[in-house]
Amino acid sequence: MAHINFTLELEDVQEIINHSGANELSKQLLSTIFNQLMEKQRDDYIGVGEYVRDDQRTSHRNGYYEREFTTRIGTLDLIVPRTRDGLFSPDLFERYQRNEKALLNSMLEMYVQGVSTRKVSKVVEELCGKSVSKSFVSSLTVHLDEEVEAFLTRKFESSYPFIMSDVLRLKIRENKRVVSKALHIVLGINQEGKREVLGFRLDDTESTSSWKEIYEELIGRGLKGVKMVISDAHLGEVEAIKQCFTGASWQRCQVHFMRNVFDKLPKKKTQDVRSELKALFKMTRITTAREYKNLLIDKYSLIYPSMTQTLDEGFEDSFQYCALEETTYSRLKSTNMLERVNEEIRRREKVIRIFPNAASAIRLIGTLLLDISDDWLSSSRQYIQFSDETHQWIKT
Repeated sequence: MAHINFTLELEDVQEIINHSGANELSKQLLSTIFNQLMEKQRDDYIGVGEYVRDDQRTSHRNGYYEREFTTRIGTLDLIVPRTRDGLFSPDLFERYQRNEKALLNSMLEMYVQGVSTRKVSKVVEELCGKSVSKSFVSSLTVHLDEEVEAFLTRKFESSYPFIMSDVLRLKIRENKRVVSKALHIVLGINQEGKREVLGFRLDDTESTSSWKEIYEELIGRGLKGVKMVISDAHLGEVEAIKQCFTGASWQRCQVHFMRNVFDKLPKKKTQDVRSELKALFKMTRITTAREYKNLLIDKYSLIYPSMTQTLDEGFEDSFQYCALEETTYSRLKSTNMLERVNEEIRRREKVIRIFPNAASAIRLIGTLLLDISDDWLSSSRQYIQFSDETHQWIKT
C-alpha cells in the first residue's frame, strides 16, 4: 500500500468535505486520505511502525477489509486495517457516527414535518450521493413508536382546570380499503396557565363510548381538577363530558355556535342582523349578553324564527366561560387553540393524503403532538395569565 507524506486531523478532513465538489477526483483523494489516517491510527495502536520488532507492541497487523463510507460528497470505498487481537477500530467511524445520526434525525424530522417518504429519499440522495429507498425511510420512522408510546402513557403531575377536545377525520388504508377514522384529541391548560397535549386516540367512529374511553384513560393517568371542558356540540362528546366530569361546566365553542346561528339566515340582505349577532358574541358579561340576546330574539323571531330558536337554545352553553369572574378569559370561549393544532395535522396529511395503516397515522401525529406539547411547556409564556382569584378558585 502506497503511503503519502502528510499530516491531517479529522477536523481538516471535514474542512475538505465541506469545500469539495461531488466528483470522482475528490472522492479518490478523500479515500486516500482516510486510508492513510486509519493506517496511522493502527500504527499508534500497536505502538511500533511496520516491520519493526518490539516486545512492547500491543498487537500485530492482520491485513485489511473493505468498507463503504458515506460522506457529504458521496460514498467512498475504503480499505480498513485490522489487528490480530481484533480490538482495533479506527476512530474515524466513531467520530463520524455523529454525522450519520444527524442525517437519520434529519430524515425523521422531514417525515414529521410532513415530507413524503419519496421526497425524503430524494433529498438524502442529493445530499449524500447515496440512494435511500422509501421502504428504508418508512422502517426508520418505526423508531418513533417508543417515544409516542411513552407520551401516551405518561402520568400527569399537574391539575388541568380547563381542557379542550375535538375530532378529526383521517383516511387510512385498512384491509385493502380506504376508510375514515376518527382522531380524538384532548388538550389541557394546566394550573399555571400553560398549554399541553394530554392525549389522542384513533377510533372507527365518534360516539359517546369513544369519547368516554379517551376521557377515562386520561383520568386513569392522573387527570384531575377539571373545572370546564370546551368542545363542539357533538351529542356523543357532550354526553361523555357529562358522565366523566361531573361538576365541571361545558363551554360550547362560540365560533362553531356562531356559524350554526348564521347558517339559519338567508345569505342575502342579512348583513345588519349578522353584525348585531357578532356584537353579541363579543360580550364578556353574561347578564349583559342575556339581555341583548333577548332583544335580538324579540326583534327577529317573526322574521328569522329558525335563527332565533337556534340562538336561544344554545346561548347558555356558549357563554359559560363568562358565567364566573374566575373564568372570564376570551381564550376559553372557543376551541381556537385546538383548531391551530388541527391545521398542523392537516398540513402534513395533505402530503400523505392516505395513511398506509393506523400505526403510521398514530406515529406521525403522535410525534407531531409530542413536539407541539414540548414547545408549549418549555416556553416561558403562559397561554392564560390567571388572576389571583382564578388561582384560588382552581384550588377549591
